[in-house]
Amino acid sequence: MMSYAPLAERMRPKKLEDYIGQEHLVGKDGIIREMINRGSISSFILWGPPGVGKTTLAKVVTNELNRPFYTLSAISSGVKDVREVIEKAKSQKFFNTPPPILFIDEIHRFSKSQQDSLLGAVEQGVFTLIGATTENPSFEVITPLLSRCQVYILKPLSDEELEKLYIRATENDLELKKYKFELKEKEALFRFSGGDARKLYNIIELVTSTYNSDNQVVITNEKVINVLQQNLVQYDKNGEQHYDIISAFIKSVRGSDPNAAVYWLARMIEGGEDPKFIARRLVILASEDIGLANPNALLMATSCFQAVQMIGMPEARIILSEATIYLATSPKSNSAYDAIKAAQSIVKKTGNQPVPLHLRNAPTKLMKDIGYGADYKYAHAYDNNFIEQEFFPEKLSGTIIYKPQNNPREQEIASRIKAYWKNKYNK
Repeated sequence: MMSYAPLAERMRPKKLEDYIGQEHLVGKDGIIREMINRGSISSFILWGPPGVGKTTLAKVVTNELNRPFYTLSAISSGVKDVREVIEKAKSQKFFNTPPPILFIDEIHRFSKSQQDSLLGAVEQGVFTLIGATTENPSFEVITPLLSRCQVYILKPLSDEELEKLYIRATENDLELKKYKFELKEKEALFRFSGGDARKLYNIIELVTSTYNSDNQVVITNEKVINVLQQNLVQYDKNGEQHYDIISAFIKSVRGSDPNAAVYWLARMIEGGEDPKFIARRLVILASEDIGLANPNALLMATSCFQAVQMIGMPEARIILSEATIYLATSPKSNSAYDAIKAAQSIVKKTGNQPVPLHLRNAPTKLMKDIGYGADYKYAHAYDNNFIEQEFFPEKLSGTIIYKPQNNPREQEIASRIKAYWKNKYNK
């Protein structure tokens, strides 16, 4: 029934007047509209969730300004590709002609070396850079490049904007015009779209594909839900499913079930979850739920996070699987989590207790004269690098915060604490 190009591509606007959404940027007083009206734009990065029009806006800007347009995908392009585009842009640039536009999709996935290779060309005006990212640019884009670009935030589309897109598609698309559409109920259509135009178009195509060519297409909540259950992995990255599935993943790792943990990992991957989000959760799990029972878990999780950033999908799924299985099969302890929670509670209850004089910093003669740092005993100067002295404020002396749990590594720690402190922390 459908042509080969997906509906989202067929409905991609080419002119600013056809662009729906992001009024704060392209509306009457929007900064991007003003730049287009002036005929001159600076490099910028579009930051926002998927399906809100980042790529489309870049192409619209290019069309409106009638500039040459180059595009790179951070997933498939390397430094060599960047350099080739720079050379092409240089060879096509003539005196007093405005620079071409280079659009980089998912620029947050570019490595540091790839981003570094862009700097000179941006500074020299070889091209105007437009980047698109779903991640916070301040974390993912190198500072020198970020300082040369404005960052514009795109928002999820409202239900009203999604309805405009629905009407335009059903009335104007050559394939959909073969059908008579009735939007009888729209709550499920817009809810599952989640402010994402691409999802909206995909759902419309899925629903339409269930009807014969000479039938009326009636869109109801039940119809949308039934079609999605048959055709899509149910995972809404911004909704309840997101929180339910990550919760199941965390609890499976905490509960030492590697099979269930990898299943929930697969659910997230198949649902399009950001692999860095999963990797961050593994780092937290390594400290909160494994902790001192296996300190290597934190090293594994941190290495996983770094590797995921360097490699990207689809290979990153293997790294995530390895780390998930390692953490799920590790011995568990939440003693570090309990300790910091207890310590914060004590601080809130007891306020700003004075630091004992012998522990205070003494950078000046006056401070030394009034006793700052006096009688402090340097642990490394004593046998076994230990000497008993008081490290708590006076009123909190003897308070037990860290409680070793019943696993081999922490039982060894407990023995060491008892040997050092005798009965002070063994009440």
